[in-house]
Amino acid sequence: MSVPGRMMRLVLLHDVAATSESVAASSSRLAKIDALAACLRRLAPGEIAPAVAYLAGELRQRQIGVGWAALRDLPGPAAEPGLTVAEVDAACGVIGALAGPGSQAERRRGLAELFGRATEREQRFLRALLTGELRQGALEGVMADAVARAADLPAAAVRRAVLLRGDLHAVAEAALTGGAAGLAAFRPRIGQPLRPMLAQPADDVDAALARAGGGAAGVEQKLDGVRIQVHRSGADAAVFTRSLDDITDRVPEVVEATLALPAGALILDGEAIALRADGRPLPFQVTAGRVGSRGETDRLRAAVPLSPVFFDILHADGADLLDEPGELRVAALAGIVPEPLRIGRIVANGVEPARAFLAEALRHGHEGVVVKSLATPYEAGRRGGGWLKVKPRHTLDLVVLAAEWGHGRRRGWLSNLHLGARDTAGPGFVMLGKTFKGLTDQMLAWQTERLRELAVTPLDQWVVQVRPELVVEIAFDGVQRSPRYPGGLALRFARVKGYRTDKSAADADTIDMVRAIHAAGRA
Repeated sequence: MSVPGRMMRLVLLHDVAATSESVAASSSRLAKIDALAACLRRLAPGEIAPAVAYLAGELRQRQIGVGWAALRDLPGPAAEPGLTVAEVDAACGVIGALAGPGSQAERRRGLAELFGRATEREQRFLRALLTGELRQGALEGVMADAVARAADLPAAAVRRAVLLRGDLHAVAEAALTGGAAGLAAFRPRIGQPLRPMLAQPADDVDAALARAGGGAAGVEQKLDGVRIQVHRSGADAAVFTRSLDDITDRVPEVVEATLALPAGALILDGEAIALRADGRPLPFQVTAGRVGSRGETDRLRAAVPLSPVFFDILHADGADLLDEPGELRVAALAGIVPEPLRIGRIVANGVEPARAFLAEALRHGHEGVVVKSLATPYEAGRRGGGWLKVKPRHTLDLVVLAAEWGHGRRRGWLSNLHLGARDTAGPGFVMLGKTFKGLTDQMLAWQTERLRELAVTPLDQWVVQVRPELVVEIAFDGVQRSPRYPGGLALRFARVKGYRTDKSAADADTIDMVRAIHAAGRA
């Protein structure tokens, strides 16, 4: 099935690049949506997924092993446009699959052939795309609305499908080729991870309870672990991170605990966390290191065992529970998951019990609490107003924008980090300062290797600019005015608490949050 009125000719990369420039030049959300929708309507089915990825600023393959150095000494531009979107996607697929001896030379040859067929505009677009520097403003929300406009479908239906599928490219293809029937196929599926519901920050439990409805509300421990989503189908189980990465092989104890539950089909939401013998949590970096390790699982498990702790259930033995109120989902969870594997929780009918529960959570070494409305459905992929997190500690999840080479004992390591908060007014980030404090030798070695991979400027420069993808949790003592940085604010005594490899740049805290902290004078 195809959507009526859509042309079925191969679209040139030139057209996509021109659309990208048009979107970048406009400050109007509606104008961006109109330009994107006009381009999407012209795409043939096989071009939809790659073109949507390109217009959102990424490759369909995510990474193909091409960095700044590989983009030097490429051929000059072609005189006339001739590259189709399908040809570019195919070339990127071939380049990304190269591995082993001689692959670097083959990769350069493939890039040279691709760039040799591209016009100046297309080359400029491809360079920005391959280095992660394409910032034309087609964020996921804008692109989802553009898909809805192009397919003549309700925007809410497209957004929900994106949340359930976790892949905008696939949803766009379904919407533009199958219409409403194509979107109807997107339901929670065992084995297909959903984007998790997220919590909004609140100043304190008083404010959180008020925003959750003012009556009784659930108050849960906020653990400093790694968010997991666990899927079970019979004797098989799969474990995914909040970024939808499959980590099943790395967490056998989570799999075993899930398979022991009295249900044959499940989707559970929770955390994996490393605990001390007394039940107190180990530092987040210990948990993250264990989850991120790909070594000998049995040895790692013996050294740092993980405990699964569940706080929500999205599917149980054929019943989808996303749209059910939180109170019902909690009851369903309690009927399947034993208490030792469930989050610590109370239902608070007033401020005092909630405050006491927060104090107890902090005493046990947890981050704080999450206050949850009893009526709120599971809003996959959103920071729903029904979940409010209260963390007394002053930390922000920021994005590394650049790093400076160290000197003295830190010579040879990328050390001083340039930190940015997500800009709600556009697709970029607002720098808030620098720090090298809190970094261990192990962290320095790891971040140097990772930042070299993300570099978009030469590594022999003192300051190395990087793709804004790496999220770091920063502790700080306050926010102060500073004319030195574009946002007019800077963090006081910023120090690295740990890298949040479980988060993407889209999950980073916003400059609006930093402004609110400064205005409140509470940090």
